[in-house]
Amino acid sequence: MNESSSECRLAAILAADMVGYSRLMEADEAGTLARLNAIRAAVLDPAIGRAHGRIVKTTGDGVLFEFRSIVDAVRTATEIQRGVDAAEAAIDPGPRIAFRIGINLGDVIVKGDDLFGDGVNIAARLQALAEPGGISVAAAVIDHVGHRVDVTFDDLGEQAVRNIARPIRAFRIAGFGAEPTRAAAVASDPKPNGPVDARPSAVVLPLLAMGGDADGDLFADGMTEDLITEISRFRDLLVISCNTSFAFKGRATKVKDVARELGVQYVVKGSVRRAGNRVRVTVQLIDAEADRHVWAERYDRDLEDLFAIQDDVTRSIVGVLPGRVQAAHRERATKKPTTNMTAYELVLACKTLHHRSNESDNAEALRLLERAIALNPNFAHAHAWKACVLGRAWSNGFTPDPGTAWNELVAELEIALRIDDNDSDVHRILAAVSTVRDDLEKAAYHQERALALNPNDDLIVVQQGELLTRQGRAEEGITWVRQAMRPNPFHAERYWSHLGRACFVARRYGEAVQAYRRIRAPDPAVRATLAGALAMAGEAAAAREEAAEVLRRAPDFTIAGFMPKTHYGRAEDADHHRAALRAAGLPEG
Repeated sequence: MNESSSECRLAAILAADMVGYSRLMEADEAGTLARLNAIRAAVLDPAIGRAHGRIVKTTGDGVLFEFRSIVDAVRTATEIQRGVDAAEAAIDPGPRIAFRIGINLGDVIVKGDDLFGDGVNIAARLQALAEPGGISVAAAVIDHVGHRVDVTFDDLGEQAVRNIARPIRAFRIAGFGAEPTRAAAVASDPKPNGPVDARPSAVVLPLLAMGGDADGDLFADGMTEDLITEISRFRDLLVISCNTSFAFKGRATKVKDVARELGVQYVVKGSVRRAGNRVRVTVQLIDAEADRHVWAERYDRDLEDLFAIQDDVTRSIVGVLPGRVQAAHRERATKKPTTNMTAYELVLACKTLHHRSNESDNAEALRLLERAIALNPNFAHAHAWKACVLGRAWSNGFTPDPGTAWNELVAELEIALRIDDNDSDVHRILAAVSTVRDDLEKAAYHQERALALNPNDDLIVVQQGELLTRQGRAEEGITWVRQAMRPNPFHAERYWSHLGRACFVARRYGEAVQAYRRIRAPDPAVRATLAGALAMAGEAAAAREEAAEVLRRAPDFTIAGFMPKTHYGRAEDADHHRAALRAAGLPEG
């Protein structure tokens, strides 16, 4: 086939990815490569050859295969997982190599020797859904394999995945990887008996189209599907699947009855009304157990591009809704003594304490996290947040032994990553820690992973702005910080600090001052940069006044002691910040 031509055809695609590749390479690059090459030679290549498959492409940690038959693809996947498990059985102690595998049967675009299109993308997303050592497949695979392969499939329900507009019905091959989580079971069970874990659980009921026209109904259904897909990215929430939600369309039901039937605590409902060239979307979040409204909002838009409006309103709602659910759940958890809290509720309580940024609350947050981990040692989120709290103690001088705190922090992150490489919060915190270590390259890797896993989490979005600012791309950083702030009026106050820093680095001093002035109780570090921004803006008297306040609150403050905490990737940005602090009259050191 001519290199420039392309064709579309049905293909059986297998995507395999090595779990924890970066971590293993960092720990032992030569040893990991040797083991990986041995596995490819002894397991992967022979299995692919026997099934007459072909390698489409390889990356450092992944391989994409094409097969003539979907049956061959499934048999090869099971052979690979058994072979890798046997090859690594002798690796003790130490982390073992394991693969996640996803299989899809779908249309692909063929160009040269490469494959593109949804058929490939879905295989990759199924691979990400698999447990280490596990195999996930699409519903189409089940239909074609039938009973020709001696395996059993577990239904994982509909899954919302990145860059695929519709939910994917996924299955796992039993006996490979960990057992399916109970949350996955809820996704395929239309009538669970009750909440399956301590995470807040919610259902988004189909939005009601007011007016009765067919176009309005389609728009409302599209809005509902998008909301379910995007909210499902937040792994702290258990969200009922789209199919189950739409089973309630047109039914006259009470919120409490819906919650009881589905076993959820929160119900999202709303309506869409079109009038002339305007559309109004209203949304309500209801705590069904307490029978009270937690939050409600109305969104008015011009009716120019329905799809653009749908995306805009969805982003706005998703920017607020998960946070409101968590806030309501956190309020409920605070009414329980910590001795009765679940691991998840203890982590919620820890987050509240951590954000107060003082030594005593940080110590209490650490105590709660240690209890959460004791209750559930495989809770990746708890390990990641323990690292975050230890990081606060390390950076703020809350610990008498910074070296031990740092080593413990790194160990907790390694545990979190090993347990769940697809937790966006784990990668977000890894990016933050890498920044503190002045490893902006590694920070960018983990930040990219976090953003890919959940592009709607405002904590991840605002951190993207922080990282870009430190990389010397402050104008882009401003855009990302504002994007994190725009849809969520409940955003943390510290976002103003991130915006202030981005504007300062971009030499937009007036905007930097405005942002910093929005902080009610700025710490000495914020006040120091504010003083620098005022000095660079030509407001010498105000700069000297702010610098004096810095020294009053932190008498030992020096520019030499402050600058290592700014973590700039470019020398010119560090020089600019240092010059601004000098201009404000702060001591050199």
